[in-house]
Amino acid sequence: MEAKMTSHTGKPALDVIGKRDLELGPFAAAPAEPGPWIHWRMRNDEDGVAWLLFDKKDASANTLSEDVLTELDAVLTMVSQLRPTGLVIRSAKPGGFIAGADIGGFRGITDAAKVEAGLARGHAVLDRLDALPLPTVAVIHGYCLGGGLEVALACDHRIAVDGASFGFPEVLLGLHPGLGGTVRLTRLISPVPAMTMMLTGRTERARRAKSLGLVDAVTQERHVRAAVKDAVKGKLKTARQALLERLLNTAPARNLLARRMRREAEKKAPRVHYPAPAALIDLWEQHGGDDAPAMQKAEIASFAKLLVSDTAQNLVRVFFLRNKLKSLAGGKWDGGRIHVIGAGAMGGDIAAWCAWHGFTVSLADMKPEPLAGAIKRAAELYGKIGRDNRRAVRDALDRLIPDLRGEGVARADLVIEAVPETLDLKRKVYAGIEPRMKPTAILATNTSSIPLEQLREGLLRPERLVGIHFFNPVSRMQLVEVVSHDKVADEVLADARAFLGRIDRLPAPVKSAPGFLVNRALTPYLLEALVMLDAGVKKEIIDKAAEDFGMPMGPLELADTVGLDICLHVAEMLRTNLKHDMPDAPQWLKDKVAKGELGKKTGKGLYDWKDDHAVKQHDATAAPPADAQDRLILPMLDVCVACLREGVVTDDEVVDGAMIFATGFAPFRGGPMHYARTRGVTAVRDALTQLAAKYGARFQPDPGWDQLK
Repeated sequence: MEAKMTSHTGKPALDVIGKRDLELGPFAAAPAEPGPWIHWRMRNDEDGVAWLLFDKKDASANTLSEDVLTELDAVLTMVSQLRPTGLVIRSAKPGGFIAGADIGGFRGITDAAKVEAGLARGHAVLDRLDALPLPTVAVIHGYCLGGGLEVALACDHRIAVDGASFGFPEVLLGLHPGLGGTVRLTRLISPVPAMTMMLTGRTERARRAKSLGLVDAVTQERHVRAAVKDAVKGKLKTARQALLERLLNTAPARNLLARRMRREAEKKAPRVHYPAPAALIDLWEQHGGDDAPAMQKAEIASFAKLLVSDTAQNLVRVFFLRNKLKSLAGGKWDGGRIHVIGAGAMGGDIAAWCAWHGFTVSLADMKPEPLAGAIKRAAELYGKIGRDNRRAVRDALDRLIPDLRGEGVARADLVIEAVPETLDLKRKVYAGIEPRMKPTAILATNTSSIPLEQLREGLLRPERLVGIHFFNPVSRMQLVEVVSHDKVADEVLADARAFLGRIDRLPAPVKSAPGFLVNRALTPYLLEALVMLDAGVKKEIIDKAAEDFGMPMGPLELADTVGLDICLHVAEMLRTNLKHDMPDAPQWLKDKVAKGELGKKTGKGLYDWKDDHAVKQHDATAAPPADAQDRLILPMLDVCVACLREGVVTDDEVVDGAMIFATGFAPFRGGPMHYARTRGVTAVRDALTQLAAKYGARFQPDPGWDQLK
C-alpha cells in the first residue's frame, strides 16, 4: 500500500531523488501512487522484502513528530499482519536519513507530565519496531541524528552509505536522548564511546561508526541492494560488545567511570548551568546494564524534567536564533574568486577558511614572511578539519595562492581588506586597488571598529563597499557582522550575506557606527575588568566572576586572547567617538602594548601564556565583590539596548544571536536581551542606576530601557 509523496519543491520526491541515484528498491522505476499514509510509503521487492520510505510532507528534511510516529505505528501494524521477509527503512530525502525531533515542538513546553506521556507513546512505537519477528534494516545516507539515530538503533541492522554521519546532538539543546537512545547505544557499543557521543554531541562519520560497532556495513550507493539482501538473509556480520565492554556496564565499573565523567563534564558544562550531562551520567550510572525497561522509564522522566527547564528552553531558543541568522545568508552569489589583502592572523585565516570552502583565493601581502606563516597555519588547520580527507586538504591548499604582487585583485569577485586598524592605511590600500578591480566586484573591509562613512571617502564606487567583520579565531567563530552604510547598494549587502552562507558563517546585519555591535558591547565589559584589577581585585577572581555567570572565559583572559593592542585601539576609538562616559584605559596597559606584551599571540599580556593557555593562580580563593557580575555584565546589556535604540541593529533576536555566536554570551541564558527581559527590564535599569550612584556615570542606564516592552 502506498501514500503519495511530494518534496518541498512541489515535485514528487521520488522524481527529485531519482536524479541522485539513491537505491530505492521497488520504488526505483515505479510511479508514485496514493496510499494510506502522509509521511510514509511501503512496497515489497521481488524477494518479499518491504521497503519503507520516509518523506515528511512539506519539509526539506525528515524530522520526528507525533503524527510521524503515529503513522509509523500504523505501518508496523500492517507489517506485523503481512509478515514480509524483511523490512528496510530508508529516507526519501536527498540530504539524509532523519535529522532528529521536530525542535519546534519543544518551544514553550512547561508540562513535564505531558512530555512523559508523549515520550511513552514514542517509546512504544520504537519498541514495536525493535520486537518485530523479522529482519529490520536501516539504510542511512547523509545525516542520522538524535531521534533518527534512535529509529536506526531500534532496527536489527544499520547499513551506512559512505559519507553518512551519526550523532546525538541533544546535549546542545540542554537534553539527552529521549526515545531509548541512552539504553540501546550503551548496550550496542562500548559504553565509554557511547557516553562520549551523547555527552559531547559529536558526530561520527560512517567508517568510524563501523569501527565502533554502531553500523554493520559501510557501502557505496550502488551496492546498497546487495547489502540489504545480505542483512535480510543473515549474512551480514554484526558487531557485538566484547567481554570487557560488557564489564564496563556493570555497577562497579559504572560507578568508577561515572565519577570521572562528572569531573570532565563539570569543567566544560557546570551542572548548575547545564544539567543535561550530569543527568545523563546519573541515568547510566543508576540504570545501565541489563535492566533496559528501568532505564527507559528513567530516561523518559529525566528527559521531561530537562525539557521544561529554563536551560533547555533557552538553548532551544538559541537553536532558532541560529536558524534566523542562517536564513539571512540564503541568497545566491555566484562569485568564485576572492582576493584577501593582509596575511596577518585575521587576513591569513580568512583566506584559508574561504579556500577550504571551495573558493580560489589569492592572499596578498608586502612581505613573504607573513604569507609563509599564513600558508603554514592553513596547512595546520586543514590537517585538523580534513584529517579524514587528504584530497580535500590538497585541493584547498592548491586554491590558496600567495600573491606578493597583488595580481589577484583584477580577477576577484570579492576583495577583502584585512590590514591593521589605521584609517589612512586602509584608504591608501583602497586607492591602489579600486582602479584595478572589476566594476562588479565587492570591496569588503574587515575593520573591527572604524565607521564605513570614514573609509569610503575617496572611493569611486562607494556603493560597492561593505563591512564583513570576522572574529578571531576565524575557523571557530561562527558569527560575522555585515556592516552597512547609507550609500551601499542593497545587492552588495545581499551578496555579502550569501557569501557568508557559502563559507558556513552566520551573518549579523549591523549599521555602520563606532564599534558596530559586538566590539562596542564587549568594550565596557573589558574596561570594567581593568578598573576592578586596578582596585586590587585579583585577575583570576575577576575572570571567575564572569565564568560563574556563564561566560566561556573571563574578560581579562578574553582581552589577552583578542590582543591587548586591538582592545586598546577599540577602547580609545569608542571613547573618542561615543558620547557615553567610559573609563580611561590605564597607563600600565598602554605601557604593556608599547613593550609588545599583547597577550596570547606574544606569550605575555595580562597573563603569561603557555601551550595556548593562560597561566592562572588556582589558589586565588578570595571571593569577588558582591556586585562584580553586575558590574561586568550589565554594561554589555546597556550597550545592546543603546544599539537597538540607535538602529545599529534591528531587533532583539539579532542582538542575542550576535552576542552568543560572537562572544559566547552564556547560551543557557538565551542572549543578553532575553536575559534582561527574564530578569526584568525595570530590575536591570534600577541595578544600573544603583551602580551609577556607587561607581560613576559610566553605569547610567541608556534611555532605550524606557522604550522596551
